[in-house]
Amino acid sequence: MKLNLAYIFLAIVAFSSKTLAQPAVVPDISAIQALAKETVAKKLEAPASANVTITPQTIDSRILIPRCASPVRAELASDREISRNNTVKISCDSPDLDYPWQIYLSVRVDISYPVVVAKETLAPGELLSAAQLEVRYIDQYSVNGEQFSNVDQLIGTRLKRRVSKDYPIFVSNICFVCKGDSVSIIAKTAQFQIKTVGVAEEDGNLGEQIRVKNAQSNKMIEAVVTHVGEVRVNM
Repeated sequence: MKLNLAYIFLAIVAFSSKTLAQPAVVPDISAIQALAKETVAKKLEAPASANVTITPQTIDSRILIPRCASPVRAELASDREISRNNTVKISCDSPDLDYPWQIYLSVRVDISYPVVVAKETLAPGELLSAAQLEVRYIDQYSVNGEQFSNVDQLIGTRLKRRVSKDYPIFVSNICFVCKGDSVSIIAKTAQFQIKTVGVAEEDGNLGEQIRVKNAQSNKMIEAVVTHVGEVRVNM
């Protein structure tokens, strides 16, 4: 008896397709919310030091979700950058409908950053210590101006103006070298280093160039603030 090889091949393919086909099922609500959260997280850009909370909209249990014959798809409703409020489109192909099923979910993103704040009210002229400061996470939309994220960055700096309890320490509030301070003047090359002392003629923070009077020669020089009470002269 002759065997029809073409017929056998088609039968095997049909059987395999039927076996591998996924049955249409109603997606789990929690899985849909997790997918919306994951979609936003993939596009979100935030520094490792930030605290990020992504909260998808709760789906009303009264909403009738149809069976899906294909994996549920999720995509952002727009190409704009991730913000506090975002919209994700969820969809799938359903055997129960003549068109793809879809729903739009709102996804909220809250980002907070570490900021050094005063543990007590601080007066102008005070030298800052670790006991007076602490790091708290502050919402990104409340972070204004240039601030500090590490207490160690501020130890030994001097306040130029009053800072209330629980308020952040801004760069404009302090000076690493203040006018009238005695400072170390470092002149350094690859071969040698010279160190002397001087008096700051103006306030300065890290990386800023200020005028300093050399205490030995009484000459006025331009120097860059490199640390609390320390400046560097380029050679």
